[in-house]
Amino acid sequence: MRRRDFIKVIGGVTATWPVAAWAQQPSMPVVGVLASAAPFDPDNLSDFRKALADAGYADGKTVAIEVRAAERYDQLPAMAADLVRRRVAVIVAAALPAALAAKTATTAIPFVFNVGDDPVRAGVVARLNRPGGNLTGVTSLQAPLLLKRLGLLRELVRADGVVGVLFNPENPNTERRLEDLSEAARSVGQRITVLNASHEEDFEGAFAAAVQQRVVALLISDDLFFRSRTKHLAALAISHRLPAMSASRSFTAAGGLISYGAVAGQVYPQIGAYVGRILKGEKPADLPILQTTRFELVINLKTAKALGLTMPFGLLNVADEVIE
Repeated sequence: MRRRDFIKVIGGVTATWPVAAWAQQPSMPVVGVLASAAPFDPDNLSDFRKALADAGYADGKTVAIEVRAAERYDQLPAMAADLVRRRVAVIVAAALPAALAAKTATTAIPFVFNVGDDPVRAGVVARLNRPGGNLTGVTSLQAPLLLKRLGLLRELVRADGVVGVLFNPENPNTERRLEDLSEAARSVGQRITVLNASHEEDFEGAFAAAVQQRVVALLISDDLFFRSRTKHLAALAISHRLPAMSASRSFTAAGGLISYGAVAGQVYPQIGAYVGRILKGEKPADLPILQTTRFELVINLKTAKALGLTMPFGLLNVADEVIE
């Protein structure tokens, strides 16, 4: 099933804002990328560079891009402060932890974020159509997607089983997402158990706990740290014979059972275009928050067979991709 590729603009108008208003900039503007997990996805960086070049800012020629990628979320405030000291022209904040760190670090330097949560609910912006302040960005509104993933998993395993949910407790959106998921699980009578992992060395213990608690499937929350470790998570799911679901197609390509999330390649072209507009003088406060609206369901049929699972025909029929 094909889905149309588009980005929805939620209202808003644009206005000019001289870039020199917050600081005297060097002859070549510097754009700082603040990433919530290391390494920063090279495909996202490539998409961003291309969009910025299309806007007239070629990396290394008319603009310099500097990446700061955190191994742990508690490193982000210092990294954001460093970019402020560097007097970069614009900051790109990858994921909610980076956006919150950038917002704390500066009210003057504009920044463009990519967050999975509702940025109003998360306290990042005041409104979607006119975010105000020095920021704007793109959201994929992950809360309803998390509930959708739970529903898809329930089609694969017995209804009376316990579904494990892997969260990163250091992510500032974890509490909100857990509240939403717990309420949805109660409404359909689904038992869930929470498994925590903040660092890669926590993965083995989380999967061992899942097996010990006899969970029938594992739902991996959409966390940038988890996304940067999809191969490891997929390998652990296979070795522990756990049907597991992620938001990232790369998880399924690496051998995970199933993924449902935003199609890759949507966000950073939009972020690059916004950064280009800001460098040319537009005010981020008047650039509306964009929302990703193209999603894909990917199933690894080879993994399903290895786990002894029979994939429902209806699920296979609506999948955007089946890996055989």
